[in-house]
Amino acid sequence: MNVADAMTPREDVVTAELPGTRSDVLEYLQERSFSSVPVIKSTGDGPEYRGLISRETLIDQPDEDQLVMLMEEVPTTTAETALDDLARLMVEEGARRVPVVDGEFEGIVTVTDVIHAIATGDQETDGTVEAYASENVNTTYEGAPLTVAERELSYANVPYTVALDGDGRMSGVLTEVDIIDVARIVEGEEETGDNFGDQDDEWSWEGIKAVGSRYLPTRDIEIPNKPVREFMSDDVVTASSQTSIQDAAQRMISNDIEQIPMVTGEDLVGIVCDVDLLEALYE
Repeated sequence: MNVADAMTPREDVVTAELPGTRSDVLEYLQERSFSSVPVIKSTGDGPEYRGLISRETLIDQPDEDQLVMLMEEVPTTTAETALDDLARLMVEEGARRVPVVDGEFEGIVTVTDVIHAIATGDQETDGTVEAYASENVNTTYEGAPLTVAERELSYANVPYTVALDGDGRMSGVLTEVDIIDVARIVEGEEETGDNFGDQDDEWSWEGIKAVGSRYLPTRDIEIPNKPVREFMSDDVVTASSQTSIQDAAQRMISNDIEQIPMVTGEDLVGIVCDVDLLEALYE
């Protein structure tokens, strides 16, 4: 199976176009639950791919409005690339969405596209999730403020956190998508400090006389300061260590999720993410 069999073609891809603003991209991410949006530039020879803008970048750089300054360089692929080779590229480069480029922008292929191929059996896999799950699970207290949980995700560099109740039991899952859904842009201004007169000004005193303050417009991402339990998903899809790779992929696709907690009885023992399942294609 090749990338061409799994990718979303150019005409069906939601893109941002240069020049543009962060508000356009934030709207796409909130409406479609994407992890990133490709940026293109129209040319006489067709759309030219320029880069990707991720939801993490929008949150981490709230004062930057120009798309060209928010774009990230990511690897690209071609339609003829084998899907298992693409899976290896995604895992090694940490790339969830890979633009398909051959002279011009032809489309995009995502981790979800590969997981869908596994779920349908178009890309065969063997084994169970136990071999690919991680015992290192990112967690937070369900009563923690959402602002704190967002920072935890950022520092841990993961797109999810498993929420725990007061007894340390799993009570839900919070993802970056949940956070971006309730984020909003807030305009304001920032005082830059006193301005000082020039040395030669008649009214200055030794060149250091303050003449007032300046204010610069600012932009920030505001996240509700309410507990995680109000935003998390409490109907958690789980897997056991003996769940097959294909079954786990099917659960991810049917529930539109990127990670599944692994449990033994009621005990949380690990987590398997969609990108982990990609390793089953080339190992």
